[in-house]
Amino acid sequence: MLSATEIVDLHDQRTSAWHQLPEGTEEPASSGSQTAAGWLALVARQHRANFDLWHIEDEARAPDATEAELARVKRSVDQTNQLRNDLAEELDQVLLHWLEARGLPNQEAPLHSESPGLIIDRLSILALKIYHTREEARRIDAPEGHAARNRQRLANLEEQRADLAGCLDALWSETLAGTRRFKLHRQLKMYNDPSLNPAVYRKLVNEETR
Repeated sequence: MLSATEIVDLHDQRTSAWHQLPEGTEEPASSGSQTAAGWLALVARQHRANFDLWHIEDEARAPDATEAELARVKRSVDQTNQLRNDLAEELDQVLLHWLEARGLPNQEAPLHSESPGLIIDRLSILALKIYHTREEARRIDAPEGHAARNRQRLANLEEQRADLAGCLDALWSETLAGTRRFKLHRQLKMYNDPSLNPAVYRKLVNEETR
């Protein structure tokens, strides 16, 4: 059901493919059995949210961005980040549903502090960092020392990803063995909820009392 190598490969394949396609175009996830294809499709959707978020945030850093453009980008960042978090939680839901049918996780096992969905989210971000850092290391118009600095950054990022992928495989293996468990912890974001964000609900109250 879960393979860190398969996830890392999917992240890299999709990152490269999406950069070659027109903006807004998305490819389907890898083929395979119905269960595997559905799982990989969800991994790809979650990665796509991070991919989109990365490039939306780049727009906000443009030196010539107007205040109106920044406001639009900020709203887009909030919406995409919410989607990213929702999909990370959905990854955990799918895994827990699959485990439940097999009498797992073992509720007596020690609880892991981070769920697979959150680890996959971190792997997704690392895939994007690796792709863009590799691009910078190959830039022919970069100043002196730029390529060498980014080659070192790339080596560090690849080591981080290898370590994290190993942790994901270990968590899954231990969960299947009944020696470790994880839970779905809702991230409970407040900024997109009008009833929980004071900057929003105070504005609404003031408008209603006018």
